[in-house]
Amino acid sequence: MSRIGLRPITIPEKVKVTVDGSVVKVEGPRGKMEHTLPSVISASLDKGVLTVKNNAAGQKKSKALHGLSRSLVANMVEGVSKGFQTKLEIQGVGFKAAVQGSQLNLSLGFSHPVLYDIPADIKITVTDNVNVSVEGFDKQRVGAVAADIRRYYPPEPYKGKGVRYAGEKIIRKEGKTAQGK
Repeated sequence: MSRIGLRPITIPEKVKVTVDGSVVKVEGPRGKMEHTLPSVISASLDKGVLTVKNNAAGQKKSKALHGLSRSLVANMVEGVSKGFQTKLEIQGVGFKAAVQGSQLNLSLGFSHPVLYDIPADIKITVTDNVNVSVEGFDKQRVGAVAADIRRYYPPEPYKGKGVRYAGEKIIRKEGKTAQGK
């Protein structure tokens, strides 16, 4: 029995949800999304509450899919109503970022600037040249874009330079020491 899968999803007033067989469509002020449920999972909408049911309750795989499907649909509902945001910090001397049109220009100590094409459904803002905010209505896309940007220069353990998630703790290592005789 999946405890997460049993929780009902309350639909906000601004969000419109339709269940057509195994396809769940969600539409809100920030955008539209749809998800196809696995064959062992079904969804039903009743008076502004969406419930996800497991049709094959005894199978181990269906238990996992039950909780996963409920979480994906709940993230869709939250995404089209509120949206998601991930913040990144850039640390290092001379390291900075700027949005130029539909590209993110990153100066990360390389001999050339790193240009990242911003997807159409994602909004990136830069404050103080070092704080990057990635926003969108699809939680998976927001996380993937933030991970792509971080991958250009992950934080290194000796000086702590690089692109990190806001609030991420980097375990620092001690550098080499001179050994005298």
